[in-house]
Amino acid sequence: MSKAPNYYIVDAEALPEIFRKVVDARRMLDTGEAETVNQAVQLAGISRSAFYKYKDAVRPFQDMLHGRIVTFQIMLKDEPGILSHVLNLFAGSGANILTINQGIPINGCAVVTVNAETSGLEGSLQELLARLNGAEGVLRGEILAG
Repeated sequence: MSKAPNYYIVDAEALPEIFRKVVDARRMLDTGEAETVNQAVQLAGISRSAFYKYKDAVRPFQDMLHGRIVTFQIMLKDEPGILSHVLNLFAGSGANILTINQGIPINGCAVVTVNAETSGLEGSLQELLARLNGAEGVLRGEILAG
């Protein structure tokens, strides 16, 4: 079982320069200033290995405030009220639904893709996924991205 991460708020000036450069390289990739990791690390003046070592561990505080967007794919039985019940599970968990896409039911099943912002999630993603998979009418639920 993995340990939950501990977070600290630290003035950027107190951080080692490599952390600030990794954040700068990520920003360049996100804004399109750099098209590839190679280009971003060259512009930031760091190695690829340093970038990959810290890229998921260091980010600006304002990024932490925006939460995470997670994409769920859920296969439902094609019966009245099941989608409504699934959406209520999201709402009850504190997830903010951003988009819902439902395919046309085939053979009595419909695939629904839900994008949700999870910064307000009460509990873990695994707990939400377990509740979804245990809900009546849900044949399968999984996280596609996030």
